[in-house]
Amino acid sequence: MIITVTPNPGIDRTLELDRLVRGAVNRVSGGRVDPGGKGINVSRALLGHGIVTAAVAPLGGADGTRLAGLLADGGIEVRAVAIGGPTRTNVTITEPAGTTTKINEPGPCLTAGEVRALRRAVLDTAGPRDWVVCCGSLPRGVDPGFFAALAAPLHERGARVVLDTSGPALRAAVAPASPGQGCLPDLVKPNHEELSEAVARPLPTLGDVVTAARELHERGIETVLASLGPEGAVLVDGAGAVHAEARVERPRSTVGAGDALLAGYLSVAARGPAGTAPASPAASPPDAATAREALVAAVAWGAAATGLPGSRMPGPNDVAAVTVAVHDRCDPQRRLGGATE
Repeated sequence: MIITVTPNPGIDRTLELDRLVRGAVNRVSGGRVDPGGKGINVSRALLGHGIVTAAVAPLGGADGTRLAGLLADGGIEVRAVAIGGPTRTNVTITEPAGTTTKINEPGPCLTAGEVRALRRAVLDTAGPRDWVVCCGSLPRGVDPGFFAALAAPLHERGARVVLDTSGPALRAAVAPASPGQGCLPDLVKPNHEELSEAVARPLPTLGDVVTAARELHERGIETVLASLGPEGAVLVDGAGAVHAEARVERPRSTVGAGDALLAGYLSVAARGPAGTAPASPAASPPDAATAREALVAAVAWGAAATGLPGSRMPGPNDVAAVTVAVHDRCDPQRRLGGATE
């Protein structure tokens, strides 16, 4: 099973405008409301392709109840942790050609007891061969090392750990572990900006991205999947570096595209070679051929998401319409636009 962990979920309200004008009355041409949060988006994308998933998240207040209802209506199994503070609501404004403006609330402040309950829910849910996907920002009251501290006990349970976060939480989780101190995730999925933050320098070219991803791999992180917006994604693991990209003719919204990309990768990588379960009691890393197939799926799912409204996740028909180009040799001089999904 693929288990997603979203410490700071929310309700995503998307408004579509012909053009956003500051200081004026703007009339909406379309809109939608979706369950929000990076891990929840991953679960939504996986479920849309018939892949078993469970979502762990703290929920509180009227919006927490509403979010639980939206998830239940979507058929997602939720392991909810009750909290006293209200679940947040985020607003996204999209304009033609995919221009996106996000307004995110900070979310609730969790008590020490609620943080312990969230940790316990994650560990109680995970078991051998599961993939645990830790995603998104941490709400107030949660230490930046929360994700980093989950890796060792999850590995003890035979699970694999995937990380998609930013800021201090990312830096804490990818820092080289001291002997006997902590444990690194198996896979990290930074976007361009987050990867730059992790290595503390700008990454203007594709070659710079590959070098930075290799640095994380050399620290002991098995797989680095760097999403690069319109430039696709780079996969760096023990087999080397591969770049894949897809063209999107009519982008509508980039919200959730990185989450769809990660879900696409997991849809292949977590199943094992040829769709078989691993022989060992612990989840196994994909072989080189499976990892390459997973990268193609990742870029296809991410590209498909940008052609959809709001944070809607792509279904099989959306993904099937995407053509992905794979480059076994990454062009080191290619300059990147710096998109953050």
